[in-house]
Amino acid sequence: MAGSSSPPNIVLIMTDQQRWDTIRAWGHSWMHTPNMDRLARNGVSFRSAYVPAATCVASRAAMFTGMFAHNTGAYSFNNWSHHRNWVQDLSDAGYWCVNIGKMHFQPHFDAPGFDERIVVENPTSPPFICNPSEPDDAWGHYLNSHGAKRPLFRNRTDPDWTSKIQAVPWHLDEHLHSDVFIGNSAVGWIKNQRYQEKRKHPLFLQIGFTGPHEPYDPLPRHLERYEDAEIPDPIFTDNEFDKKPPQHRAHQENFANRPGEGVIPLKDASLEAMRTMRKHYCAKVSTVDEKIGEILDELEAEGILENSIIAFCSDHGDMLGDHRLPYKWLMYEPVTHVPFIVWDARNDPQGTDVNSMVSLMDLGPTLLDAAGIKIPRYLEGQSLLPWTRGESGPSHPFVCAEDNYQTMMREERYKIVLYTGAEYGELYDLDSDPYELDNRWDDPALHGEKCRLLDQHRRWLAESCYKASPFKSRSYQSPPPREPTAPFYLHG
Repeated sequence: MAGSSSPPNIVLIMTDQQRWDTIRAWGHSWMHTPNMDRLARNGVSFRSAYVPAATCVASRAAMFTGMFAHNTGAYSFNNWSHHRNWVQDLSDAGYWCVNIGKMHFQPHFDAPGFDERIVVENPTSPPFICNPSEPDDAWGHYLNSHGAKRPLFRNRTDPDWTSKIQAVPWHLDEHLHSDVFIGNSAVGWIKNQRYQEKRKHPLFLQIGFTGPHEPYDPLPRHLERYEDAEIPDPIFTDNEFDKKPPQHRAHQENFANRPGEGVIPLKDASLEAMRTMRKHYCAKVSTVDEKIGEILDELEAEGILENSIIAFCSDHGDMLGDHRLPYKWLMYEPVTHVPFIVWDARNDPQGTDVNSMVSLMDLGPTLLDAAGIKIPRYLEGQSLLPWTRGESGPSHPFVCAEDNYQTMMREERYKIVLYTGAEYGELYDLDSDPYELDNRWDDPALHGEKCRLLDQHRRWLAESCYKASPFKSRSYQSPPPREPTAPFYLHG
């Protein structure tokens, strides 16, 4: 329906902890992702998209408020739902706003801007680890109604849990898997809208999958596809931590020895065990991909897709054994570089690749621009919508991310990571060292570049604080004082 004058429906599909190198259409031949490939075939693939933070809550807080952590106080698992978010701008403009799955508001059930929610949080976190007074989520109730229980504390009951390094195929009926539940809930919600009064409104539908976040528990039939797949091995060198900040080794040791189900000892894990782990992770991407296909088919069947903009992204990536490290929290490329695709189904298929750097801070401005809503001044991103029209759109000379006591600034060639209150840091020449194995923070040959990047960081920080000042003066609810937190590598 090209040229339609009605406001577009907006569907935002988010995964959790998905690396950029997990889409077959993006050149990663070991992946089976026909539906992510469909998005890439029809939309604009932002091949150099970076997140604003290295953990779930911090990244989503920045993405949805449009402000970095230094302006919201949401550096980690801090509360952020008291802040204004751009979903409220969509709601104020007449959109019917729905969340199905993971949003990671903090507190979880505070949802300014949304008219309806089906809340699903981390599958293996007790409801809820950040606020034990909160009730169970929709998936937990669904499990209970089928006589099943949330998989919790398997490290206490499975003597082989540690050696599995999170590679555990789904063990119950398929419909009980959290991502299957989310996908089925989304399809059911879309199907039931045809008779609803709410269909008179343009739709904003956020669908948040919990995968491929650990545990890496794909449906067994998806794992079978990867039995003989040639997935790249993790990249690391011996003794590379000797030239890196102490948080790297502490992160490795913390998760190797933690008491909870997230324990994952990678320091001495065999290459074969890590290959098995990576196959399970890729298979879990395929589990999510299958449900994305069903959602797209249902949107098309209900006549919603033809006047819709579909955005697809993840909140951060996963180390998967690179540098012999697990999960996220650090500012390596496998964590900060993620998939990001925007498909404007009102236009002819695009299939365009954009290689210039963009930020997930651009998500809100892009969707507001698509809806014809004036972009608030305090949002720190920019609209990427021109790219979807076949025009040359904006990009960034550098991207930034903040998380706990660290800040990343990345250009095309150089990348710097600062640690609050520390004299040490990280500096990489990505042209000669794309895998970030050689920290050159103390290298005299790059002293000039380090000084330039430090100055650029100071100027960015000052401009960012100034840009957010109109927001702060608007009498939106002020954030509470930042709660003291342990160093990021000690967080659960």
